[in-house]
Formats: sequence, structure tokens, C-alpha cells
Amino acid sequence: MLFYHLQAHPLEQVLPVLLERCLERGWRAVVLTGSDERTAALNAHLWSYRDDSFLPHGVAADGHAAVQPVYLSTAFVNPNQAQVLFLTDGADCPEIASFMRCVDLFDGTDEAATQAARERYRRAVSAGFEVTYWQQTERGAWERGG
Repeated sequence: MLFYHLQAHPLEQVLPVLLERCLERGWRAVVLTGSDERTAALNAHLWSYRDDSFLPHGVAADGHAAVQPVYLSTAFVNPNQAQVLFLTDGADCPEIASFMRCVDLFDGTDEAATQAARERYRRAVSAGFEVTYWQQTERGAWERGG
């Protein structure tokens, strides 16, 4: 399980890069969000976040969930047989063991979100998951924490 402590860049900048890396490796992903509004915003954003590309993805309303390389949802589902689960907005999932990798992205500028992420981190360690913590530098690079 990987925890990404977002500080210099928001989710909208970090998530597309991580999703691109998944797709480059041939992995599918599920992105679990905290609200329908966030799902709708990310759905629109992933089509236009860069002028020269987009991330193929879908939501329930699009249909064809099984063929979506990236699937966005507020409720835990895995219709595309994803190997990677992304948790955003403090979303939690009791089924993380069914994924090859779970990535928890949290807003480090929000004290409540940070505290909640620390609790999810402690639970993951207690449950026996291999856990790594990554923190953004001021320039947006990632440093592995302890």
C-alpha cells in the first residue's frame, strides 16, 4: 500500500500522472472518490488535463465498465478487473487485499485529511500490508518517508 501526501500539487495534477504510469505497465485501475461531484470533476478533467493526450476512462453512466482501463466510482466496485486501486478524498475500502497495489492520495494541507490518512496507515500496517509513504517536496518531487 502506498500513501501519497499531497502538498505542492493537488490531486488533479498528481492522479493523471500516476494513472498514466499504470496504463504504461498494462495495469487497469479503479479510482474511488469521496463524492459524486468529485467523480464528475475527475471524469471531465481526465479527458482534458493535457492538450496532447487524455486518459481513457469511464464511469457507470458511460456503460462498458468491463473494458474501461480506468474506472471512477464513489462506491467500491471492480468491474474492469483492475490491479490498482486509488483512494481519494479519504475514501476507504475493506477490499484492498484483492488488488496488486493500493494508492491512498491525501491532501496534506488539510489537517483532518492528514489525521485520517495516518489512521488508515496504522490500520494497513496492523493488517500486515507492506506500506510505503511518499511526501511531496516544494517542487513537487516525491521523497520516500519513514
